[in-house]
Amino acid sequence: MKVFLETPRLVLRQFTPDDAQHLLALDSDIEVIRYVDLGMIKEGKPLEKSSEDYQNNILPKWMQYYQQYSGYGFWAAIEKSSQEFIGWFHLRPALDSQFNLSSKFFHADEIELGYRLRRVSWGKGYATEGSRALVTKSFAELGTQCIVSSALAENRASSRVMEKAGLKFELKYVHPEIEREVVKYSLRNPHKNW
Repeated sequence: MKVFLETPRLVLRQFTPDDAQHLLALDSDIEVIRYVDLGMIKEGKPLEKSSEDYQNNILPKWMQYYQQYSGYGFWAAIEKSSQEFIGWFHLRPALDSQFNLSSKFFHADEIELGYRLRRVSWGKGYATEGSRALVTKSFAELGTQCIVSSALAENRASSRVMEKAGLKFELKYVHPEIEREVVKYSLRNPHKNW
């Protein structure tokens, strides 16, 4: 288990193929993915996936980040007190996301912050704690110029996490693929001279 980052209550570690079942369970909860419209839900229900889909398709893509970048990628979030998988966080080039690329509101110098947590972990401050730690590490150690994050406009809880992590509202737009309002938040590295 390769640890990327620790906070007072969380360990963010690299994914392994053994995490396929964790991801399947996470993404099978309709409440967890209700604001993840692109490619996850059809007619109000989660798309059928298997642990093999995660093991053979999703996890290999995520794990490529560990070789490609020395600080960007997807990390399993483990609650220290229980040692349980509670979700994931990511930092990745914003244009690596087809969702961002097709919107035309993201740029090459932006690094995207993202997260998805199990419902039992909501309301405990874990999303904010992990996001703040990633913002700090990204600016202080990785030399990131700008961190961005986005969510469906109706997902106020995610917007609050972005705000608590220090990101500022940048814009609202209608995404061309899903025809729903999306908000984009951003934060420029305060240690860089612009």
